[in-house]
Amino acid sequence: MLNPNGYANSVIYQVVPAGKNFFHILEVPSGRIKGFRSDHNKACELAKTLEAKLQALCDTLVSSAR
Repeated sequence: MLNPNGYANSVIYQVVPAGKNFFHILEVPSGRIKGFRSDHNKACELAKTLEAKLQALCDTLVSSAR
C-alpha cells in the first residue's frame, strides 16, 4: 500500500508490549487495538495475517476498479 508520502510497505499493524508476556496488535493509522496475544511470536503472526488480509482487500478493490 502507498501512504500519503508515497512509501510502499508502510506498517499498518504494530505489535506493542502491554504487560508481562502480553502484546497488543495496534492498527497504527486509527490507534485502535485489533487483537492481543500472550506470546510475542504469535502476536507478530497475527499482525502479519491482518496486514496480508488488508493488502489482499486493497488489491481486490484496485483490480476491480479497472
